[in-house]
Amino acid sequence: MKPNRKNSPQNDLKKSRRKFLKTSALAVTAFTIVPRFVLGGKNHIAPSDTLYIAGIGAGGKGESDLTECAKSPNVKISFLCDVDDRRAAKSRLNFPDAPYYKDFRKMLDKEHKNIDAVTISTPDHTHAAAAMAAMEKGKHVYVQKPLTWSISEARTLTEAAVKYKIVTQMGNQGGSFDDVRKMKEMYDDGLIGDVTRVSAWTNRPIWPQGIPAPSEIQSTPNELDWDLWLGPAPAIPYYSGYVPFGWRGWTAFGTGALGDMACHILDPAFRILPIDYPSDVECSFTGIWGKNFNEVLIPESFPSSSVMYFTFPGKNGKPDIKLSWMDGGIKPERPEELGADEPMGDWSGGIIMEGTKGKMIADCYGRNPRLLPTSKMDNLVVDQKLKRVPEGHYIQWVNACMKGYGKAELSSPFEYAGPFTESILLGVLAMKSYYLRENEKYPGRRKLMWDAKNMKVTNVDIANSLVKREPRAGWVI
Repeated sequence: MKPNRKNSPQNDLKKSRRKFLKTSALAVTAFTIVPRFVLGGKNHIAPSDTLYIAGIGAGGKGESDLTECAKSPNVKISFLCDVDDRRAAKSRLNFPDAPYYKDFRKMLDKEHKNIDAVTISTPDHTHAAAAMAAMEKGKHVYVQKPLTWSISEARTLTEAAVKYKIVTQMGNQGGSFDDVRKMKEMYDDGLIGDVTRVSAWTNRPIWPQGIPAPSEIQSTPNELDWDLWLGPAPAIPYYSGYVPFGWRGWTAFGTGALGDMACHILDPAFRILPIDYPSDVECSFTGIWGKNFNEVLIPESFPSSSVMYFTFPGKNGKPDIKLSWMDGGIKPERPEELGADEPMGDWSGGIIMEGTKGKMIADCYGRNPRLLPTSKMDNLVVDQKLKRVPEGHYIQWVNACMKGYGKAELSSPFEYAGPFTESILLGVLAMKSYYLRENEKYPGRRKLMWDAKNMKVTNVDIANSLVKREPRAGWVI
């Protein structure tokens, strides 16, 4: 896992050592990898022990992703890629030795021999294109949540990880927290029985949504390559409200509040309960009405608030699970067992699991899990049975990359993250399908029946046009 640098000082040392070993009786037991002390001191990392990471999306979340990976002494940030020079500026200062590209396709074509793994911290609509380009060249990938923009893309990446034997991790870092494991241990101890209902919510969106598409013509900043930013998405004019963060609220690029936060808040449910794909989903959301009492449809932007209802078939003899999601400030009813002055979740959101024997509540990321009423937590002792991740989500992935495919445990490999993302994006599909009218108005909260195996809505055929999007010419997913 090292770059091809034939004339490096390290290779000169290797040649000298090999020459010595060939003339020595110790040659039979010679090392195949030069030990660290030969190359330069106790803490020096040999090239063969170094993971060379390229960052696709170097600004914003990309900056923090790269910084976290670089905390490992085994990591060298070898290349940076971003379509916006302004956003990449800090990472370029932090990693001055890393050559800089704007187009990840060119970077991977030219530098793939010098790259072991990539982090992908771009807007949702380019996750799949970047990940597939890297995996096809045998590179391990860390992809921010949600894994992809569409259901079809999530399935494609999940299958590709197995095909190319790639070490993968989705960036829902709460999946590596101690609290979510404690929550599972509480559930596995039978403290709330079999879960039949899950309620989750978030304060997002904290960016503009439910607004008309822009009509003004704006000039693209010189530092931004707008065509590359669009990537596989349809070509539309530049608008300052899309970048650097507002894209989340626009259906062409983001996945709304659900896509942004469900990978964090719903992770305990998917990690703890025996569920994978939902059998159906229905939604309702805030509408906009004109002065003539007519509904104003804005298919380009997600609504300011929404409610989703999913059904997950029970497994292993367990009952079906009804799961609800609320965003935009809407919350489920407070459990009767929760005191009037006790917090329900935290600023970002929370989750409640209702079982046949009791209830459990937690904050965003599954933090601070507690039984209801919370007095049940007094003197409660739960045996620690699950392995913790003291190194954290990023370094867990780094270490797994060093060991190779299938040789280390991961919190959110695509095997897990793919089906999880597909389920979340079915809710996004339900929202967007409202605007697909076939000679009649879409009745609110119409239930969409889902065939997960074939990725198909079985009762509203027009909704299937949202399962997959053909990328623009020049972009392959």
